[in-house]
Amino acid sequence: MPDLAIPEAAANTATRTVKPADHPPLLAGDRGPIPVSRPGLHETVLAILRPLPRGLVLDCPTGEGALAQDLIREGFELRCCDLYSELFRLDGVEIKRGDLSGTLPYSSGSFDYITSLDGLEHIDSPPQAFREYRRLLKPGGHLIISVPNIMNIEERVKWLLFGYTSHFKPLSEQYKAKIHEDCAGMDEIVVHANPIGYTELRYFLEKNGFAIQGVYRDRRKANQWLYWPLVALIRLVGKLTPAARRKDRWTEELASDPVLLGGNTIIIHSIRG
Repeated sequence: MPDLAIPEAAANTATRTVKPADHPPLLAGDRGPIPVSRPGLHETVLAILRPLPRGLVLDCPTGEGALAQDLIREGFELRCCDLYSELFRLDGVEIKRGDLSGTLPYSSGSFDYITSLDGLEHIDSPPQAFREYRRLLKPGGHLIISVPNIMNIEERVKWLLFGYTSHFKPLSEQYKAKIHEDCAGMDEIVVHANPIGYTELRYFLEKNGFAIQGVYRDRRKANQWLYWPLVALIRLVGKLTPAARRKDRWTEELASDPVLLGGNTIIIHSIRG
């Protein structure tokens, strides 16, 4: 495969702590990096990576660098990339500007690990991101991705009742104007443009030569017991479906705890072939 990397001189590289004045109001404050993800996500990712050999990690999108900071403490070497690299708050860590919808500014086969949390739902071309994951990882490299879980039982009911899920609300003019103000024009920080479920994630992973190692949720939701009758019905219908059809339609996976009873986020750990 040809090397599609952007020349080093063209990449926007820096190590810095961003001052509060440089941040949109949504992310302002005189502090170190904090996660903008849901509680439990970073803890789950760290639990996946902690037993694995130390190596070079690309964290993209990295946001303020909260996950990168945790991974450095665990002994991993980090490279960080984000569409808005000016939001990065870690000193002494390389940060480059890059868009997952395009080509990231790194050479092919550079990384042992890629963590890409809560990014795919924000970009124009998720399929391109999967091609980049494959290009940038070494054979046998590990990929951990996460997206909002649109297929858990609570979100399925909300879709039935309202026609949209919690994470993918209608982008009205009023809502877009508020986002634009809160994010100082960096709308992609908040806008969820592409709902992606387990089936699409698995398809793109397998198409690009990745083998799924595990599917996880960020944390259990406190109100899941309200939906147990529906969960039981879905699982019963699945068990009554012929075995060949269950395998063909990923019935058991779609009714599993991480998907059907998942929290706000679904997390997939896979390995590049």
